[in-house]
Amino acid sequence: MPTSPPVAVHPSLSITGLGALSALGTDVASQHQAVLARQVPFRRLGELLGSDSKHALRPGAWIEPRNLLVNRKWSPATMAALHVAREAISEAGWSADDLRDAALIVGTSRGNAAGWLGPWPGRRPFRLMAASNTIHSEPAAAICIEFGITGPNHVLASGCAAGLDAIGIAMMLVNSGAAPRALAVAVDLPLVPLLLDSYTSSGLLSDEMVLNPYHPRSAGFIPAEGAAAMAIEHRTGNFPHLTHYACNSDACDPVGMPASGGHTPALLERAIRLHGTPVAVCPHATGTAVQAIADPALLHRAFPNLKPTLHLLKPFTGHTIGASGLLESVILARFMREGKLPPNQAGMHLPSGFHLPEQVLAASGPVYKLSHGMGGHNALLVMTPS
Repeated sequence: MPTSPPVAVHPSLSITGLGALSALGTDVASQHQAVLARQVPFRRLGELLGSDSKHALRPGAWIEPRNLLVNRKWSPATMAALHVAREAISEAGWSADDLRDAALIVGTSRGNAAGWLGPWPGRRPFRLMAASNTIHSEPAAAICIEFGITGPNHVLASGCAAGLDAIGIAMMLVNSGAAPRALAVAVDLPLVPLLLDSYTSSGLLSDEMVLNPYHPRSAGFIPAEGAAAMAIEHRTGNFPHLTHYACNSDACDPVGMPASGGHTPALLERAIRLHGTPVAVCPHATGTAVQAIADPALLHRAFPNLKPTLHLLKPFTGHTIGASGLLESVILARFMREGKLPPNQAGMHLPSGFHLPEQVLAASGPVYKLSHGMGGHNALLVMTPS
């Protein structure tokens, strides 16, 4: 009988710095307080795009103040990425010497599309930067230039899983010895008319002002802007830890995922063998019709008996596309610093057999975060509290 090859288990990595920017606020503290207060930032897109927009009545969530995203030199997405990178680096206390040999991984789905597919309101661009502003790797280049990072840097575009993948590749670089520390950053600004048109054509956007991902009538996500950053290194101290990352593919559908949950249970089952059953899972939970079916199916397959609590964060943030996995991981990590788990929004539909707690809980063990990208890309991150 064939045996599985041995699996290398690396030492846990500490999360020493966090950065976040979304409709919930301009830093990690504001995200944390907004979730504690169970705020909902969704508004009609007509307030952002104008009442004559074909998307005016749809819900969305966007970053304010808008001037954070306006700069003559850098694109709006780059400005968002720089903002969160600055917060995470400051909190980690990295010096110029620390930054010099750090690795940088940036995850994004649509990159610099915002401000390139159409003019960005209030921005007077600098012509010399026109070519740079159209390149989806500009956020990575800008972070390297502004902070003096000369170590390895990569840009990932694995759709809605890009943010979680950025953490995973950052972990690999540090654990392999390719860099002593790493900064993972993710950003997406999807509230662009042409992008919204494409989501609408694919039937992916919600008309409802409340995101209830597992409701039987759930049929779309609420698009949102967001960016996040995480500083990662081997450091002792009272920090949450990253213990595992893995990904695989369903090789099934260019838009959705299998109703059965596809190959995601294999990721979860392997992580359980290595790190134990999680006390909590933060699923992708976008609100699309296929996700509403696939998520409960894969969770039942992976957890047939003991059920972890579920913690849904897109009902707070909206779907920030390629930034979502990292943004939600940052929110989780902020709660886990205090040994806690975030509450759910009130009134969420409950998948059979699972629990969606509406109060803050103690984080007494591993927490699993899932992301899924179009085309069947599945990613899993395991974190443990400080």
